[in-house]
Amino acid sequence: MQTVSSWTSFGGTLSVHDHDSEACHGVMRFAVYTPPQARNGPVPVVWYLSGLTCNWSNVMEKSGLQRVASELGLMVVAPDTSPRGADVADDEAYDLGQGAGFYLDATEPPWTPHFSMETYVAHELPALVGAHFPADMDRQAIMGHSMGGHGALTLNFRHPGRYASVSAFAPIVAPSKVPWGQKAFAAYLGDECAARGEHDACELVRRQPTGQMILIDQGEADQFLEEQLRPELFEAACREVGQSVTVRSHPGYDHSYWFIASFIEDHLRHHARALGTGD
Repeated sequence: MQTVSSWTSFGGTLSVHDHDSEACHGVMRFAVYTPPQARNGPVPVVWYLSGLTCNWSNVMEKSGLQRVASELGLMVVAPDTSPRGADVADDEAYDLGQGAGFYLDATEPPWTPHFSMETYVAHELPALVGAHFPADMDRQAIMGHSMGGHGALTLNFRHPGRYASVSAFAPIVAPSKVPWGQKAFAAYLGDECAARGEHDACELVRRQPTGQMILIDQGEADQFLEEQLRPELFEAACREVGQSVTVRSHPGYDHSYWFIASFIEDHLRHHARALGTGD
């Protein structure tokens, strides 16, 4: 693992690292905010999964999370959204290929050699973080935005008991039913793949609801709300099976990081309560 950059922020450290990934067969980059409490021992970990076209920098540079994470003693880890590089398959469109890994393991060429994002986020990167950072891997939470909100929800259901809490900003909750997800699933998993439901939060919650309180924030002025996000489908699925969920709708807010910066504190406090570091 190589440290690319490091800065002091609110008494903690924001650092960026490269490493050779076995899951993605190439160099992957991720960022870690380590709070000042880590000087006294391991601290809980919150995973933040970013959306289409993004990487580690979006949330670390635009959300202002460091102030609250420092107060609450939370380590925040932001992986990249896909493998990258000249030898990695790509697509001309922004919603497929590099920058658009959808947090699943591809089973179709040309994506299979590198696009193993579920294995990377759920297994390889946690092992690396646990080995090299003062992280309490027995206390983990997960959150994300848009495609990353899809990833946070689906990985939470696919790995029961792993995360103490889950939350999302404007998540893609029903990828099997919206253009972004249908395009990605057809490419990565195949046109007729029965496993699509294994990566759809609406399907997963129906199969295995949890005792968690899920927090979702959604902007009413989000340009992708009606066609791509459709949070009402997840609310309905949760009602069917008794899953606790809070979906907060905010007039005037869009899909941008101005929206995320406005409510990131609420999400970190939601996780801190579940992880035992907040009120």
